Amino acid sequence: MDGSADCIQFLEQSNFYWRYDLNAISAFITRDNINALLAQCGFDPDVGILSLDLDGVDYFVLEAITGFTPRILICEYNSLFGKERAISVPYDPQFHRTAKHHSNLYFGVSLPALAHIAGKRGYSLVGTNSAGNNAFFVRNDLLNERVKARSVEAAFTASKFRESRDQAGNLTYVGGEQRLEVIRGLPVINVITGAEEVL
Repeated sequence: MDGSADCIQFLEQSNFYWRYDLNAISAFITRDNINALLAQCGFDPDVGILSLDLDGVDYFVLEAITGFTPRILICEYNSLFGKERAISVPYDPQFHRTAKHHSNLYFGVSLPALAHIAGKRGYSLVGTNSAGNNAFFVRNDLLNERVKARSVEAAFTASKFRESRDQAGNLTYVGGEQRLEVIRGLPVINVITGAEEVL
């Protein structure tokens, strides 16, 4: 699923699309439509992998999913939000990262927030990718000697992306901790207390 009809059209015109039993849907995902969209796909509740990468209100969409217990969850996190606070951008069903802040750095959810909701759903954090933007969770009944739970502190990887933009949309190549300064003071929600805080 993708919110861009152009991306779905590109996928459908790819040479591998006709070779496999793929189902591509153009839809802007919200917490109100995610369950209907998943049901429309005909997935078994015990689906193998569910990957969630919305560049926006990922926490609230993951929280809204019912009736599906994927074995593996892959969720995007925003490492600029740090590894201490369980925070997310506030919910907005029309959230678009460029429209919310010109920098493209204000989006998504912290790794502690993902670990919080995943833990409530019966999953454990097992690691993150080297790029510092995807977290991997495994359903607790599938953990074993080779696949073990890790703490947020142990699993956290800081991203090195330099994707920030100025108000005209030009890349500024701001890196490291300077990226956080670009979005400091913007509102976030503490997903444990429900209180609004600031970056």
